[in-house]
Amino acid sequence: MAEAHQAVAFQFTVTPDGIDLRLSHEALKQIYLSGLHSWKKKFIRFKNGVITGVYPASPSSWLIVVVGVMSTMYAKVDPSLGIIAKINRTLDRTGCMSSQMKHVASGIIFGTGLWVALIVTMRYSLKVLLSYHGWMFAEHGKLSRATKVWMCMVKIFSGRKPMLYSFQTSLPRLPVPAVKDTVNRYLESVKPLMKEGDFKRMTALAEDFAVNLGPKLQWYLKLKSWWATNYVSDWWEKYIYLRGRGPLMVNSNYYAMDLLYVLPTHIQAARAGNTIHAILLYRRQVDREEIKPILLLGSTVPLCSAQWERMFNTSRIPGEETDTIQHVRDSKHIVVFHKGRYFKVWLYHDGRLLRPREIEQQMQRILDDPSEPQAGEAKLAALTAGERVPWARCRQAYFGRGKNKQSLDAVEKAAFFVTLDETEQGYKEEDPVTSMDSYAKSLLHGRCFDRWFDKSFTFIIFKNGKMGLNAEHSWADAPIIGHLWEYVMATDSFQLGYLEDGHCKGDTNPNIPYPTRLQWDLPEECQEVIETSLTSANRLADDIDFHSFPFTAFGKALIKKCRTSPDAFVQLALQLAHYKDMGKFCLTYEASMTRLYREGRTETVRSCTAESCDFVLAMEDPTQTVEQRLRLFKIASEKHQHLYRLAMTGSGIDRHLFCLYVVSKYLAVESPFLKEVLSEPWRLSTSQTPQQQVELFHLDKNPEYVSSGGGFGPVADDGYGVSYVLVGDNLINFHVSSKFSCPETDSHRFGKHLREALTDMITLFGFKSNSKK
Repeated sequence: MAEAHQAVAFQFTVTPDGIDLRLSHEALKQIYLSGLHSWKKKFIRFKNGVITGVYPASPSSWLIVVVGVMSTMYAKVDPSLGIIAKINRTLDRTGCMSSQMKHVASGIIFGTGLWVALIVTMRYSLKVLLSYHGWMFAEHGKLSRATKVWMCMVKIFSGRKPMLYSFQTSLPRLPVPAVKDTVNRYLESVKPLMKEGDFKRMTALAEDFAVNLGPKLQWYLKLKSWWATNYVSDWWEKYIYLRGRGPLMVNSNYYAMDLLYVLPTHIQAARAGNTIHAILLYRRQVDREEIKPILLLGSTVPLCSAQWERMFNTSRIPGEETDTIQHVRDSKHIVVFHKGRYFKVWLYHDGRLLRPREIEQQMQRILDDPSEPQAGEAKLAALTAGERVPWARCRQAYFGRGKNKQSLDAVEKAAFFVTLDETEQGYKEEDPVTSMDSYAKSLLHGRCFDRWFDKSFTFIIFKNGKMGLNAEHSWADAPIIGHLWEYVMATDSFQLGYLEDGHCKGDTNPNIPYPTRLQWDLPEECQEVIETSLTSANRLADDIDFHSFPFTAFGKALIKKCRTSPDAFVQLALQLAHYKDMGKFCLTYEASMTRLYREGRTETVRSCTAESCDFVLAMEDPTQTVEQRLRLFKIASEKHQHLYRLAMTGSGIDRHLFCLYVVSKYLAVESPFLKEVLSEPWRLSTSQTPQQQVELFHLDKNPEYVSSGGGFGPVADDGYGVSYVLVGDNLINFHVSSKFSCPETDSHRFGKHLREALTDMITLFGFKSNSKK
């Protein structure tokens, strides 16, 4: 085969006249270009490291400072208050410099020191400025004069043209709230959910904790906050994600969908060609730190970018007690799964990225490959879908050497994992309910053996050209993947495009080596573990009840006319829908973020409040007037927004209590209060998927290019998981999950109640769907 010959740099044969050495010029050329590419990446990383290291100054500012110092010296002015003279005398002791050289060296040394001092001062000043979050609690659209002055100061100290990680060292540390404040907020959050006797008992536990054990645990937590970059994130990753021994599929991983209505091409290989190329363009921007950091408040306040570091070339490695995250600096290949076979596909040729048409060619070669799976190969990925301990033991026993180790390394060190799915998915106008539910379940778990759930993300292209993504959760949160996904969809549609026949633009290249089949040698004992994992994974997947639907009656534009936060509006609708569905209230989780702080991740907003309960009860009480309901809505909405702001600014409840619990375990002390708090089930778990790059889609010109959003599985066996995204002005996409095994839950019934709740609430304000007041 041609590719086998191109895989070696030279060949030789032994003849009677000696060894006949024949160099392959093509292979040597590829080796040279590969080395050139590697050195180029190293140089870019070094350059970016320098630029980020001196931010908010710039490398060129060093020259300006030094020249300024030297100019004053030659003007017989000492800007150093005698420091330059001291440096000069120190250099004089070396005895190896002329007077002129000592004069110049002294000026350069002082200038460099002054430059470093200015950088440190600017960086510290910016950190102090960014520690102020009063702007978040101001009335929407109304900024005080002090806040405007503060914004100007932030912009002055923020420098010009920041790169992806430029602000990292200037971000403040996540503050540790006072124990009593956290305990009081907790009691306030559970009061509407507990009977009077239970609440009194919990209040006694909480007050005892706040006075006795709490301060002792808090001392250790304060110590950690001074020493570590973030007092929550490493423990959150370790104990919530990596130490979880249950399946990642459904329980932890989440998914992202394609554009709702638009399908640019029906050719599976072509869609893969464009979108894989777009993902690689994004990876190049991450490597070069060319992605701009996310900025809030009119491009003023930066968010932490640390989570981008492990987006690519990353895999979760199973362990018996805890998993680990393996990240390699660079990867030049992807692994593609199709019909039970694994293929290794190189991403570079002639020292450059493969072009979209060339990637399409490679994908088509895989689709046309008639070979059969090896023994146990077809369902191998079921190991990543099942319990972690069997997978860890199996990996240690059967994947530690030989071809199994080489092939597993290829998967785990790939840039990302790709599945060429054999099914057709996506929104179908003639059957919207069934088609969207099937699409969601396919992305969440597939057939349980056709996604590699340990990879940072699995990119899925369906037979009809629709696509999606399944992401592992430990390395980053959904907004990070969302940023990549928005770029990929926009680049595919508006920059790369397709020919009229549906193929990628450009030409094929017959010189590119064929994809290589990965080789496996899986003994019967290993295949038995695979089958066992598949059985448990299928049982979990079959139990998932999913309802994914677009809500088109109204959207963000009409909600804003109600003079309220769209997120608060949807959260109150979820509370009303849950009460309609269950006839009771429950502990509710809404994911917020703490990326205003360095290495911040998430915090919980406890959306079910006394105020929201009052509003819901008023909506269900026919004796209540519209004015009374509107008044209660306003109170509940403002309360929700206040809780969201507290969570974002480090004054949430749950991460603080979680860390106190971890400290108690290290100290081997029991806390009845903490134990009970952390065992409470979240029967309604919600998350909004933010749109971060709306400008890429030009929705005013292309209203049909709307995202479907993404979703996740239910957190509690007897609860709901709800994800939503507000797209443009007139669309909200919802993804509702629950379990068939729970007789109390029904995702489609909840979806019906949610649509009713949204309609009832907008009617309060005198609006009708798709109409003006």
